[in-house]
Amino acid sequence: MEAARIARFTNRSARNRRASVPFARAHAWLYRASGGRLAPRWFGAPVLVLETVGRRSGLPRATPVLFVLKDGDPVVLAANAGARRAPAWWLNLRDAGGGVAVIGRDRREVAPRVTSGTERAELWDRLCEAYPAAAHYPDFTDRELPVVVLERP
Repeated sequence: MEAARIARFTNRSARNRRASVPFARAHAWLYRASGGRLAPRWFGAPVLVLETVGRRSGLPRATPVLFVLKDGDPVVLAANAGARRAPAWWLNLRDAGGGVAVIGRDRREVAPRVTSGTERAELWDRLCEAYPAAAHYPDFTDRELPVVVLERP
């Protein structure tokens, strides 16, 4: 499937919470239960599971998120497939100041750092190389899509 079609599909799915939330929960469960052996990719891009605490509910959340590595730290895109609203995992992570990234069997506490300038541009290119559909997400929204490095606190 071509990148533009994947972007349109995932953008429509992100706006349909009845479909996207149960799918994300099942994906995260399967990934963590298998130690990352099952469901380690999404349309070819590597996936980690980000564990956060709901900023309003206080309940634990686990969300599969695409990533690339920069100097051993995961880099994620808070795109929500280009939907107008930011992804809940990003709002939870930002407000809490941290969470846990699960990559395979590795669990690490992380703190978010939003990139800017040259660093953001370089990481944006790497994310789009790993997941070409991401290049189309800015077409669906006016908000700037945060490129976030998940650093060890």
